[in-house]
Amino acid sequence: MRSKPLIGLNADYRAAKKDSPAFTFVCAGYYDSIVEAGGVPIVLPPIDDDHDLNRLLDMLDGMVLVGGADLDPRRDGYMLHPSVRSLDVRREEFDRRLMRTIAKRRMPVFGIGVGMQLLNVTQGGTLLLHIPEDLPKALPHKDPIDPAHRHGLEVVPGSLMERVYGDGEIRVNSVHHMAIDDVAPGFSVTARCPDGVIEAIESTTDWLALGTQFHPESDSASALDLRIFEEFISGITGEVIEMRLVA
Repeated sequence: MRSKPLIGLNADYRAAKKDSPAFTFVCAGYYDSIVEAGGVPIVLPPIDDDHDLNRLLDMLDGMVLVGGADLDPRRDGYMLHPSVRSLDVRREEFDRRLMRTIAKRRMPVFGIGVGMQLLNVTQGGTLLLHIPEDLPKALPHKDPIDPAHRHGLEVVPGSLMERVYGDGEIRVNSVHHMAIDDVAPGFSVTARCPDGVIEAIESTTDWLALGTQFHPESDSASALDLRIFEEFISGITGEVIEMRLVA
């Protein structure tokens, strides 16, 4: 029986407060989706030592970068927008180091929400800091009253997104106010909202790297959305088999 691929998950982090200790957590939808798609999830804490991080990554076949709050735009040379609700500093520092290491290794990676934004900026792309200001004619991408807010999705022919969704009307969840502006070199847009906001990117090289702005792991996702995880796991399984054949 072929072993299932080990898929790493970064996690969210909350610093200690007067009434609670510091803790690391991850929404169950991420690891449930990996299991359902045929992988084995492994949660990585925000460790500081690069040698230890590389030892962990040596054991993994791929990474899923989870969603969360906002990247601090000051780390990428921009001013802090008042709408930004930044990730905890410890998480963001680890996530950025993790993503740089993943890219150096060309390790399979699937970024979701802020995970996709991190993938993009780490590889040389840029972000819109607040859609309502940067794209005033855009559709609403976040509804504070309705966490299950959805909008349409237009996929690019020949992409992984098209393999997942095929033809017909597609609607996905939407809970973000930041978005990709300039796409990083080596990546292309594979899905947009009808207003033009980028909703998915994929590597144009042989690196298995993709991202979605929407959340296919969420309770508000459709059963079809899970197929993105299946395509990711399938791509990893194919890579592992190919490496063994070459060896």
